[in-house]
Amino acid sequence: MEYNVKFATKWSDFDPNRHMRHTAYNEYAAEVRIRYFSAQKFSIEEFTKHNIGPILFTEETSFRKEIHLGEDITVNLKLSGVSKNIERWKITHEVFNAAGKLSAVIKVYGAWIDLTKRKLTTPPKEAQHLFLKTEKTEEFEEIRLKKN
Repeated sequence: MEYNVKFATKWSDFDPNRHMRHTAYNEYAAEVRIRYFSAQKFSIEEFTKHNIGPILFTEETSFRKEIHLGEDITVNLKLSGVSKNIERWKITHEVFNAAGKLSAVIKVYGAWIDLTKRKLTTPPKEAQHLFLKTEKTEEFEEIRLKKN
């Protein structure tokens, strides 16, 4: 399933050089992830109900083309990797400028955290479907967890 969101950029996304500030790209990617989970019927309310939340271990951004003040952007979400019980996941976002040119690639490696125990956790059965239909990258891999 292809998933992307179009955004109208805002004044606060830009720096004095009149191009999008580097952290704004990552903020839009984070918004796309939360909207994706909600579209899969696992909204913020579900996170709260199950007392879990997504966390990131790494976030890597590669910039390709400038986005200028006033441009609309489109940000997608693709699955780059997932562990057997979806405890861990890798997501790739591509950010496209108004002309449809690739402007940035954002790769995140994340997991779920139990918000009471402050420990990594396996998501509840209600979340096991989250990545079943997600479009995969060409580099998709199964994440193998090390046994302690």
